[in-house]
Amino acid sequence: MICVTLGRARHTKMINEHKELADQGAELVELRTDYIGRAVSLKRLLDNRPTPVVVTARRREDGGRWLKTEVERMTLLRSAIAAGVEYVDIEADVAAQIPRYGTTKRIISYHNFEETPENLEELHAAMAEEDADIIKIATMANAFDDNLRMMDLVKNAKIPTIGICMGEMGMITRILSAKLGSPFTYATFSKDKKIAPGLLEWKEMKSLYRYNEINDETALFGVVADPVAHSYSPMIHNRAFQDQGINARYLPFRIPKSDLRTFLIHCKELGIEGLSVTIPHKEGALQHCNRAESSATGIGAVNTMVFQDKDVYGYNTDYRAAMDCIEELFKIKKGTERPMQGMTALVMGAGGVSRAIAWGLKQRQCEVLIASRTLERSQILAAEIGCRAIEWDQRHDQRINLLVNGTPVGMHPDVDRSPFDADALNQFVAVFDTVYNPENTLLIKYAKKAECRIITGIDMFVRQAAYQYKLFTGKDGPSDLMRKTIKEATNPVQLN
Repeated sequence: MICVTLGRARHTKMINEHKELADQGAELVELRTDYIGRAVSLKRLLDNRPTPVVVTARRREDGGRWLKTEVERMTLLRSAIAAGVEYVDIEADVAAQIPRYGTTKRIISYHNFEETPENLEELHAAMAEEDADIIKIATMANAFDDNLRMMDLVKNAKIPTIGICMGEMGMITRILSAKLGSPFTYATFSKDKKIAPGLLEWKEMKSLYRYNEINDETALFGVVADPVAHSYSPMIHNRAFQDQGINARYLPFRIPKSDLRTFLIHCKELGIEGLSVTIPHKEGALQHCNRAESSATGIGAVNTMVFQDKDVYGYNTDYRAAMDCIEELFKIKKGTERPMQGMTALVMGAGGVSRAIAWGLKQRQCEVLIASRTLERSQILAAEIGCRAIEWDQRHDQRINLLVNGTPVGMHPDVDRSPFDADALNQFVAVFDTVYNPENTLLIKYAKKAECRIITGIDMFVRQAAYQYKLFTGKDGPSDLMRKTIKEATNPVQLN
């Protein structure tokens, strides 16, 4: 079950949103009375309430907005119990001052916005002594190990426990709460209300992650990155799973570089069967694959990992997708020897996607030039792949057949910049922009005006996602659905 948190300054707004949530199928709503700007009227909030509620009045030191006296706060909580609310949230340090009464269930809570304490078990045991029906512990995740300790606590708890690690790094604890045995998890009504770090939106939890349908048989996949909240991969894959009736979920894992080894070691224990790998982990992840395809080894990076028995398989679907796009554009038949001999490509950027594309082009006997804002990075990549680095300022002076943008220039919100000048393009140059948000980047607009043949970032993104989906599930990815989903996500205004 998902408990949707409402925090509004006005009673009318909170009451109306409560009704709206009930109409949308919400089963439990938390009323954050500390957000109300005037004297709280429990009668207005509780009379004719459309769903069961948790009444909360959170102190400022616990991440709330309560500005009145502690005596008034305690009186409010006692009044909520007397009114017969379904749940009341009471901080552990004052729980003894608010006795049980009637049928109201007591959520004994603890919040720490700085860290996840080492003594979680001791903390939990002490909270259990406060006549708790449910224990709620919410702490800040500063390392992935914090999530592991919190999830172990919930799984082993003898009293129903909600264990949440806050922040982007802790999202896994919110999405997998039911699988761990928690009575419910929390979500926010809308993203514009920053009630707690890492709190996901109600519609996202309900429709994208289908939280209420997650069970012990649900297979887990995900994207590992830092940061990760911007990724559209969970949207793409979860929609595909739902479309094909597969009991699986694809989760966002924010993992710092220093935590990658710890995370990968525990993937099997967590039930994770496959991962998409992106910045900054593509090169580091390869070291953890004991079975990597030759292209991944040659590139020196993976963007896909599959866990099977004791083996970890590594793949680079960026490479596969990019080469498919290029070969289709140039009408190159599969199996052609030296298919791009005599052609010259300029690859802008020296990151993971540029590495994959440059390596693939070199394998096809294309002459490859690398240009990035840092010449040293270009030279290192060029030396590893066996091609030539040029100064960034020389990029417009080259005679090329293919221009590849592997930089983030032009990506939302930086949509008014292009990594290449319009007047240096002509109809004899094909343009491949790996940026997919937006699809119609300024570079792509320049290319269309110059009558260039083009490959957009969405072309590549959908192909690489479909390849990953096949590796994860054994089924062909629904490419049309994936394309529709990513277009709607990155360009909603144009589609309406």
